[in-house]
Amino acid sequence: MYKQYYIYFMMSDNRNALYIGVTDNLERRVKEHQSGTIPGFTRKYCCTNLVYYETYSDVDEAIAREKKLKKWSRAKKETLIQTTNPHYEDLSLSFRINNK
Repeated sequence: MYKQYYIYFMMSDNRNALYIGVTDNLERRVKEHQSGTIPGFTRKYCCTNLVYYETYSDVDEAIAREKKLKKWSRAKKETLIQTTNPHYEDLSLSFRINNK
């Protein structure tokens, strides 16, 4: 069975807080962040907007990428986001469209 893994960036509405995580179910995990059911950074700082993600077929590769990205400067992370999402749109909106 083919499994996918994701590294993802969640951002607060005011763009002050940025969270990077890894998961095997992006839609479920983003919904957990948005509903505030998981205590921690994203709930405390209201990181509810999915602004960037990458897909991997190997969990070790995804985890290694997450660790690398977490060490980057904020400016470098924002440059990466802007390569595919220059207006910082909430990419999770497409989940709602696809699940009508």
